[in-house]
Amino acid sequence: MSETEFKAPFTTWSYDEPCTEMAWTEPKPSSVLSISSEFSKDETDLIIIGVFAPAAPEDASDDAGKKKETPKPEISGLAKSLDESLGGALSEVMEENYDAFKHGASAGSVTPTLRISAGDGTKAKKYVLLGLGTEDKDVEAATVFKVGSTIASTCNSEKKLTSCAVVMPPKLGSSSSTLTDISSSFYSSLYVDNRYRTGDRVKITAEDLTSVVLVPEESFAQEEADAALAAGYNISKGDYLTKDIVNAPHNVLNSLTLANTARKIAEESNGLIECTILGKEECEKRGMGSYLAVGRGSETEPQFIHLTYKPKDGKINKKIGIIGKGVLFDTGGYNIKVAMMELMKFDCGGAAAILGAARATAALELEGVEAHFIVAACENMINAKAYVPSDIITASNGMTIEVGNTDAEGRLTMADALVYADKEVGCEEIIELSTLTGACMVALGLGIAAVMTQNDDLASDLEGASKATGEKTWRMPLEQSYNEQLKSKIADIKNIGTRYGGAITAGLFLENFVDKKKPFAHIDIAGPVWDDSTGATGFGAKLVTEWVRRKGQKKE
Repeated sequence: MSETEFKAPFTTWSYDEPCTEMAWTEPKPSSVLSISSEFSKDETDLIIIGVFAPAAPEDASDDAGKKKETPKPEISGLAKSLDESLGGALSEVMEENYDAFKHGASAGSVTPTLRISAGDGTKAKKYVLLGLGTEDKDVEAATVFKVGSTIASTCNSEKKLTSCAVVMPPKLGSSSSTLTDISSSFYSSLYVDNRYRTGDRVKITAEDLTSVVLVPEESFAQEEADAALAAGYNISKGDYLTKDIVNAPHNVLNSLTLANTARKIAEESNGLIECTILGKEECEKRGMGSYLAVGRGSETEPQFIHLTYKPKDGKINKKIGIIGKGVLFDTGGYNIKVAMMELMKFDCGGAAAILGAARATAALELEGVEAHFIVAACENMINAKAYVPSDIITASNGMTIEVGNTDAEGRLTMADALVYADKEVGCEEIIELSTLTGACMVALGLGIAAVMTQNDDLASDLEGASKATGEKTWRMPLEQSYNEQLKSKIADIKNIGTRYGGAITAGLFLENFVDKKKPFAHIDIAGPVWDDSTGATGFGAKLVTEWVRRKGQKKE
């Protein structure tokens, strides 16, 4: 038997020591996606042609028993030139696939790949038509994101593909926001987590792809367009990190690992981010009894993470706080979970979102804003030291809390994080993201996050960021009468209410730890943070990044 020391395929714990490092997945090089006013058809493996369907006639109705003729496709511009050079082959494909493609009426839909051989032994050229919606409808952000993701999925499905050109009709446009959204969606859609796979189980998306050229049919400024694509790439870097954190298992990701991840974010920020980590003694001096109670049962000590972003020029319009729930694994504590425990690595989804946003914020070099990204990182585990139901703990604002349920732990960690952001840091506005309640998942499903705030302006800002990024949110009420559920017989407040309105009472609980006059929003992302078929979704990183960007632009 060999005495050679075994080397694990990834960094993890040992029998006696916890893991302290987590590998990061990086996007494909930023050079893959570019923009040009022209391309060489002969030197391109795949040409994707964006098309809008004509508006449906007002009298279009299905007459019973009457077979309708397939309408002729209406294509123009560069798409028409390509079609003519191919002897009408593109029009034929559109007609043959009308039932599914509808001439492009459904944004993100594609035709089967058309392969054209030159007959000289060279590789066949491939053509795909990409639906962009109908001519009479405005192009929404959701359509643009679908363009980026469909380009990525099409390139991935075509094996041994090295080069691609994408024809963008004038209606799609080539504004900076459009190009940024296509870029971020393109790179994000190619994410795959291979950190824990070995050998032939490793999956590489679009493995041979080296070039995708966007070809707008309208004029554009090259420098601005290049900057817009670079911005999208930087946003995707935050998205990748968010997915990496949520996907990581607990034997890799704990409070120490997350603290080192935060340090790495600061190290790569070119001096724009400063990282501060508070240990248990520093937290105890601040009276963070609510947060520390949750972490008592864990192998690793709690790590209170504070990343401070300041713009290069030092000009600041707004000082904001972004809190993310950082429970790296949630057993439920002594109120142990009886379902879904294998998914409780995603209980750090809020922390993952804001740390991804911190990375993107620095990469984008956002102006006009001082942003504080704060995570009270710990694990909710069980041992002889762990807190139990009926404990009464004291938060750093002096409020006493009766523990009605140890599985309502996230709000306890964030109570002290909110006090810190409000009182010690002095943030002018605060938002908080957390995978907080199953009740929110029941109310809004798996695709929409809940926004709860008393401040209409903040609600409007977050709604705007949501629409701009495609990360869906819905405002829910903070019904003040529900505070009755949180009353304790022996302490200032309980950490849980009844089974009814659980998402709302969680938000009401958190309001006790921020100045009532200060704009504050609780965002419950329990539903959209995870997809059972693909894993981590990266939800929240883009939303937060966009909100931070807008705060820097807004002078009040």
